[in-house]
Amino acid sequence: MADLLARLAEALPAAALLTDPDLLDGHRHDEADLCESGTPAVVVRPRTTAQVQDVLRIASELGVPVVPQGARTGLAGAANAVDGAIVLSMTAMTRILEIDPVNRTAVVQPGVVNAVLAAEAARAGLRYPPDPGSWQTSTIGGNVATNAGGMCCVKYGVTTEYVLGLEVVLADGEVLRTGRRTAKGVAGYDLTSLFVGSEGTLGVITEVTLALRPPAEEALTLVAVFGSTAAAGRAVATIAERGLSPSLLELLDQTHLRAIEAYRPMGLRTDARALLLAAADTGPRAAADLARIEEACLAAGAEEVFAATDAEEAAALLEARRLAHAAMERFAAETYPRGVGALVIDDVAVPRARLAELLDGVDRIAARHGIPVGTVGHAGDGNMHPNIVVDRTDPASVERGRAVFNEIMELGLSLGGTCTGEHGVGLLKREWLAREAGPVGMRVQRAVKDALDPAGILNPGKVL
Repeated sequence: MADLLARLAEALPAAALLTDPDLLDGHRHDEADLCESGTPAVVVRPRTTAQVQDVLRIASELGVPVVPQGARTGLAGAANAVDGAIVLSMTAMTRILEIDPVNRTAVVQPGVVNAVLAAEAARAGLRYPPDPGSWQTSTIGGNVATNAGGMCCVKYGVTTEYVLGLEVVLADGEVLRTGRRTAKGVAGYDLTSLFVGSEGTLGVITEVTLALRPPAEEALTLVAVFGSTAAAGRAVATIAERGLSPSLLELLDQTHLRAIEAYRPMGLRTDARALLLAAADTGPRAAADLARIEEACLAAGAEEVFAATDAEEAAALLEARRLAHAAMERFAAETYPRGVGALVIDDVAVPRARLAELLDGVDRIAARHGIPVGTVGHAGDGNMHPNIVVDRTDPASVERGRAVFNEIMELGLSLGGTCTGEHGVGLLKREWLAREAGPVGMRVQRAVKDALDPAGILNPGKVL
């Protein structure tokens, strides 16, 4: 330990090294509840690629694990520290290096916050579409490392579709540049995509080249109210079957509606079993497209459909969806007083045609185990987030919660889905990745890991 700290102090500015026990404790984990975490030996906050290289060279020589972190808004334990590790916090690398309106690209350091980039792109008359729920605090580096999704991905896609190139520091301190700045390019293996979603297990991202888009037309928004979550799932399938392309299609179940209304009253229909929030941003066609979405919802059994009357009302509905996580945290605290309530947040995606089966199945699983579960998510992608509420001080409650989690995972895979749509594998889903990928898939993934990180120092215990 003394040798590690001495070497780091020699190579880096004093301000880049954090050793205060309270600060170390604050960097132990991300927002995934009930995932194990250790105490790091030191937190390093580099400002340059060269400083990251220095850290990885020292770590490689001494065999010390390195855990990259962004804003720690993740929900799978991918940023959790291990005992004695160097936590490499990228939050001081906050420079937007370039915004190019001709080529519609941005070059940023990994600590740039998503919302900050979105605002800068807008000032240049452009748009950065990926918008994870934590977009006001999560960083681009973290978004890339987990291949984050968001509410607009039903139409505009997830993070990987906007990453053109990367600068990555490998485990031994070498710098790798991947990708391109051109609109097209197929030279060699797609190494950029290899690092997107790798959760810091293959290298440390120090620079990101992103594609930007023209600004979207103003969206028109509606809300459809349903008597069951399965009916809402059928509406999603009907919308897709009719060839419609909403720019947003989100689902909130009754548990979430009640939690949000208790957290911040805004007149939501808390008697509804499910609510679909849909938007269309197709310019002159938006009103007609929204009317067709309304028809699809009514055909699937919606009890009521109403459109936002203006941009302010539409923004309020969108804000209700963004409040889902905070509202469920409050719900957990009130369900199990004295601060013992915990949220285990699932992240399962199924083909849209099977969404109703997933939603029905989640309700049955929750009822069978007597555990509160609220479901929210990106219905247009079939990507749902069942929020499992347990008492962290009661082993029986935690065990039932884990059983619910596992049964939802089994259900999702049986429906042709995936164990994670956007949160990543981290610590939470290693077992389920193995089941989904199979022996050959896991062997290939381990071969990639071994080739790039032969000593296994990068984010050990995550993903594989």
